Amino acid sequence: SPWKPVLLLLSPSAFSTTCARCGKDRRLRQKRAISERQLTRYFVDQRKVRVIGGQGGGGGHSFYSEPRKVFGGPDGGNGGDGGHVVLKADQQMKSLSSVLPFYQGFHGERGGSKNCYGANGAHMYVKVPVGTLVKEDGRVVADLTQHGEEYIAAYGGAGGKGNRFYLSNENRAPTLFTPGEPGQERVLQLELKTTAHAGLVGFPNAGKSSLLRAISRAKPAVAAYPFTTLNPHVGIVHYQDYEQVAVADIPGLIKGAHQNRGLGTAFLKHIERCRFLLYVVDLSVPQPWIQLQDLKYELKAYEKGLSERPCVVIGNKIDLAQSRINLPLLREQVAERVIPLSALTGDNLEELLFHLRELYDAYVKAEESRGQSPVKW
Repeated sequence: SPWKPVLLLLSPSAFSTTCARCGKDRRLRQKRAISERQLTRYFVDQRKVRVIGGQGGGGGHSFYSEPRKVFGGPDGGNGGDGGHVVLKADQQMKSLSSVLPFYQGFHGERGGSKNCYGANGAHMYVKVPVGTLVKEDGRVVADLTQHGEEYIAAYGGAGGKGNRFYLSNENRAPTLFTPGEPGQERVLQLELKTTAHAGLVGFPNAGKSSLLRAISRAKPAVAAYPFTTLNPHVGIVHYQDYEQVAVADIPGLIKGAHQNRGLGTAFLKHIERCRFLLYVVDLSVPQPWIQLQDLKYELKAYEKGLSERPCVVIGNKIDLAQSRINLPLLREQVAERVIPLSALTGDNLEELLFHLRELYDAYVKAEESRGQSPVKW
């Protein structure tokens, strides 16, 4: 195979391609515990920003004078333009937490004597994550989906005219000059839709956060109560050929999420940008296939075609006795591929990593066939 996941393939067993010793070592690999309340400081998906362009510099007012040339005429130069406030998508940014509530462009300089023009104000660049929606009064004005893409949030004001500008045959000594114009002022709402290759979709306590911790270096909060995850988290799965697949942990959905129950719309919007989906169901509950049907219904009701994207069903908690009984029943009820695993013990994680890479390669091939650049991390 041209690529291999970081986790090595070991001796197979009934439900796992990982030996018990390796699973135990993975379980003992501890990560620093961070509560969800602390994580909200690091991941912010909405920001309200007030932006003002820089003010233009005033026009100069002067007359040229030197020995034996007292009446040299007007020589006041024009003022410089104010700087813009520019939003720039940067793939290194993963959250809106570093975006401040106020930005203003730099002012232009005033025009000088001897027809010297004032310098233009420098532009104020604000880095935002790829996948940021820019809204004004609820209307989408920009969608930054590519690295390096820019949007001028506020234009700088034009520089004023110096008295040299008003020189004419009728007015040989103009004293008129104009001040610089103020910059554009706007209030924008920034909304981040997580741009990840795969999205972990499931009901609360299905084990999505534990699974993301097991396959990546992400550290979402894990606890034995529902709605532990309140904000999406993105983990990166590394492969030996240096490819990186981004997996997003979407907070748990509930029935009626498409009607904004339980902050459902706020969670569902992050699934829109995922190229393929990983449905995580709890195998230990009675009739786990009902979970899958409900999840697909919520996605379909939220956006047409969202539930039809390439996917795989992950049956979590295979280490429990009831899960082993429900596994063959689940495979009979669903048409998609079912991967049984345990995020707690690490059983059968390699099968998920291999299939995740297959989904990623299919996505890259499809994008390149359409002449588009696939999202890279």
